[in-house]
Amino acid sequence: MPLGKALNAGMRRALAEDPKVLLMGEDIGTLGGVFRVTEGLQAEFGKKRVFDTPLAESGIVGTAIGLAMRGYRPVCEIQFNGFVYPAFNQITSQLAKLTNRHEGDMQFPVVIRIPYGGHIGAVEHHQESNEAYFLHTAGLRVVSPSNPHDAYWMMQEAIASNDPVIFFEPMSRYWPKGDVDTSAANIPLHASRVVRAGTDVTVIGHGAMVSVLLQAADAAAAEGTSLEVIDLRTLSPIDYGPILESAAKTGRVVIAQEAPGNVSLASELAATITEKMFYSLEAPVLRVTGFDTPFPPAKLEAIYLPDADRVLDAVDRVLSY
Repeated sequence: MPLGKALNAGMRRALAEDPKVLLMGEDIGTLGGVFRVTEGLQAEFGKKRVFDTPLAESGIVGTAIGLAMRGYRPVCEIQFNGFVYPAFNQITSQLAKLTNRHEGDMQFPVVIRIPYGGHIGAVEHHQESNEAYFLHTAGLRVVSPSNPHDAYWMMQEAIASNDPVIFFEPMSRYWPKGDVDTSAANIPLHASRVVRAGTDVTVIGHGAMVSVLLQAADAAAAEGTSLEVIDLRTLSPIDYGPILESAAKTGRVVIAQEAPGNVSLASELAATITEKMFYSLEAPVLRVTGFDTPFPPAKLEAIYLPDADRVLDAVDRVLSY
């Protein structure tokens, strides 16, 4: 099924298994959301459990916090990534801090779904990758699936978490189909994974970037270079086990992301890999990222967003050391 349908199926299962699960957001009910990710769920579970909210992101998250305090498990949809900023104070100053403020005596199981990333030809505030803001905030878990199977299971695991989870959904991957095993989860929510074994260079990414890395790996293999591809899946906390093991094996690492490179997830990964694996590395850890500019008009997004060619250029550079 497509990733969008897998998310829908994951939420449907969570709604069916726990009457305390609620879905809330702008146009998620009758319309099923801008991307139809919640399509059919209001008809199945009713307007008291799947409901439309006013166009007020701060109110959406603030209401979800209150619901969580009363024992519910609200799942909030932010319509597009750039629309989350009116709720930024509620998320970073309140939701992320409340469990710690209550010394663990209260739990706030809120999931905030944020469609993000490029490749959909949209306008400003609709294609940014703003995950770094939330990665920097203690008290939040942050994840992003790259394929339908992970989307199905990670959504259920996020809803079951007793901590707030920021769930970044790569918009460009809503429609491509993939296998989904609904009978058994693959790996836990906070676990990175090697999705393609290799020996020469480790390439790391998350969300839509994983498909770009796999394209680069195919092209590199045709030229005799073996890339090991790692899907992060969890952005906070980061599961460094497979990452460091792979870096020790290949000695060369390239990190790719759609977000700007300055003070980013890629920056943190590069610093930590260098600190922990310095004597195993044969070359500097390189980053392939979006540019440190506002997201451009749609006709320029192909220049802004990293593609397989830019990844392969970085691979060539680390192999040249």
